[in-house]
Amino acid sequence: MIVPESVNPPASSSFAKNTRATIGVLGEEFVADWLRSQDWQILHHRWHCRLGEIDVIAQSQMPQCLTFVEVKTRSKGNWDSDGLLAITPSKQKKLWQTAQLFLMAHPDLATLPCQFDVALVRCQSAPKKRAQDLTPGSLLLQKSQLPFPAESDLPMTRTIAGYQLTLHHYIPEAFTL
Repeated sequence: MIVPESVNPPASSSFAKNTRATIGVLGEEFVADWLRSQDWQILHHRWHCRLGEIDVIAQSQMPQCLTFVEVKTRSKGNWDSDGLLAITPSKQKKLWQTAQLFLMAHPDLATLPCQFDVALVRCQSAPKKRAQDLTPGSLLLQKSQLPFPAESDLPMTRTIAGYQLTLHHYIPEAFTL
């Protein structure tokens, strides 16, 4: 369970579920921003249908490709290898079926080559800035406003909404069916 360090509610509480969902959305937005910085066009974020949801659907221009991205955001010390073990064969099948429904709903994209990528994001509460850590220039340009580094520069970290997110693995063509 991912919750702020200062709060430790029971796992069944609605607060814990809302916090997990919020952190998951932050991770997805973080990855979408990173893909944009790599010159990808984000077509959909959290596209859903009766079978499930695809976190990010993006299109690259060179080479032209449609990519369905599954984002796993986890706290440090998680049980499933930062979300990688959550991409089970049944999860892959569900993503494949959901992607097929997406392509049926968007036939103009159905002729593009497609792939399934996985992004693994770590999350923790952002460290608090102390007054002595602040300098006059530090308030002008926040780290989250800086350009993203290239894919080869992973892992990379951003502070968003009080959380420190680290994109530590982006796995292109993570699975095929």
